[in-house]
Amino acid sequence: MSKLRAVQPEAVQKRLKALFYGKAGAGKTTAAISFPKVYYIDTEKGGQNSQYVKILKDRGAAVFQTSDFDELLQEVKTLLTEKHEFKTLVIDPFTIMYDDLLEKSAANIRATSKEKDATGTEFGRHYSDANKKTKNLLNLLLRLDMNVIITSHAKNEYGDNMKVIGTTFDCYKKLDYLFDLVFEVQKRGKEHFGIVKKSRLEEFNDSEQFPFSYDEIAKRYGKDILEKDSIAQELASEEQVREIKRLIDLIKVPEEDWQKWLDKASSASWDEMPSATIQKCIDHLVKKLQGDK
Repeated sequence: MSKLRAVQPEAVQKRLKALFYGKAGAGKTTAAISFPKVYYIDTEKGGQNSQYVKILKDRGAAVFQTSDFDELLQEVKTLLTEKHEFKTLVIDPFTIMYDDLLEKSAANIRATSKEKDATGTEFGRHYSDANKKTKNLLNLLLRLDMNVIITSHAKNEYGDNMKVIGTTFDCYKKLDYLFDLVFEVQKRGKEHFGIVKKSRLEEFNDSEQFPFSYDEIAKRYGKDILEKDSIAQELASEEQVREIKRLIDLIKVPEEDWQKWLDKASSASWDEMPSATIQKCIDHLVKKLQGDK
């Protein structure tokens, strides 16, 4: 019997994961909070504006104001693991969160540096820690059974000889890797338009432009997918975490091996791993131990 593990491909109804970026007033926030049952992470208190308050109330949204990355991470973990009524997570804008991360990273480097005049930003050292934490967040967002919309400020994009060739998102450079859809949002007169900058979906063609709204996206993506209830995910228990650490130490599993298990589960630590997944790892190690005996 073959030991190959590949299976026949099947289409899966995936939750929407999208990035909206654009200049101030382009309409990215209005479009994002028009999605169903929004849990709105408001990083610059834009949700207090009257035009947004009405939309948020009408759509059954809840608002959490913070510009602290650690608080954001905790909210995402709670949304991942608790049963709730929300269907869409909006982080608006993530630019503020990323800037907070960079500042904290630079401060940590300054505090531990032996150099008297260190700023913490020399040679871009502060980006390493910030990017690692951002990657952890993005992995959790991929696992989250909700629509996820992140907005970002825009900045100029430069080509040869520093010529401006357009705009791009002003944030973590690899932010767009997470998303099946990336839109640049523009305001033209009184109308808002979305330009498809990246798409993995046949319903949205690269460089396509269309009037930007929830209704237009739902018509293409599928309203039934966007508005279905979320399902909570059970994470590893304290007992499971203790057991896998015990087995790893007992069997002397190389770090590169167990780190692959974490990476495959999109987890930064054992307590972030799904309960069913960590149990499979435990069962595997138990069988290995029994086989050795």
